[in-house]
Amino acid sequence: MMAIETTDLGRRFKRSDGLRKASLRVPEGSALALIGANGAGKTTLLRILVNVLRPTAGSARVLGKDSRTLTAADFNRIGYVAENQKLPERLSVEQFLAYLSRLYTRWDGRLAQRLLRDFELPPGRPIGKLSHGMRMKVMLTGAVAFRPELLLLDEPLTGLDPLTRDEVVAGLVRQADETTIVISSHEMAEVEGLATEIAYLDRGFLEFQQPTQDLLARFRHVTVTLNQPPPSLDDLPGNLLLVQGFERTITFIEPRFAGEASLRKKISAYYGSIEHFTAERMSLRDVSKALLQASRVLHP
Repeated sequence: MMAIETTDLGRRFKRSDGLRKASLRVPEGSALALIGANGAGKTTLLRILVNVLRPTAGSARVLGKDSRTLTAADFNRIGYVAENQKLPERLSVEQFLAYLSRLYTRWDGRLAQRLLRDFELPPGRPIGKLSHGMRMKVMLTGAVAFRPELLLLDEPLTGLDPLTRDEVVAGLVRQADETTIVISSHEMAEVEGLATEIAYLDRGFLEFQQPTQDLLARFRHVTVTLNQPPPSLDDLPGNLLLVQGFERTITFIEPRFAGEASLRKKISAYYGSIEHFTAERMSLRDVSKALLQASRVLHP
């Protein structure tokens, strides 16, 4: 079953396309990371899914319903947190959660109290006196405590210190067994231990969606030392990313790695004999960084 299914989804603004023909499939029980630079279309996509924005093309189904027809009952099954979300600053943490408990029929008071303890949130402190990281923990507590079937998180970890970020991710991992999670980010280090699937957006286009392990299997950071300086780097295959050269050494990212032997053969066909060759596996953070850097090179 699919928790989210979009077909050729698009959103046109006055002067630009925020999203273009995005077809996305998010299976129930998965944790999908939407990655891409600022302005790639991540927030637009998530806002369409919760009917804050209407699509101008295509369609989106959320928990089996057209996103444009979601009702209050449906939002008892969907949690949504955005980085710039406003909170009632005069209410204490405890008062805010008590208010939310009356809105959600599935509210779990024990879970809310456990999250308060896990996140070390001060129940009696006004929200307006909390740090950015603590405010984000309050929002996540409110979004998780009613046990949603689907949790949509728009850049929830931006600006958090590493310790707070790790605490938040740990809390999400504990919830992942019973909730489908979609989390947007431009920094994969934030969600490396959470995401089971990756979807990459670039300038409104959904370039690919892939299980995390399959993505990691096809990316390699390659270093090649030739027996003689290459005449040019322009002749290398076009799918290689971030090609750089210095004297006899070339480095690049191979995004379609199919084995060391075939890659060595491909490079030697362009430049002759190879003195030294390494193809190193990359972390999810490094893959994300390479994709973002390559996008800036292609679209300055």
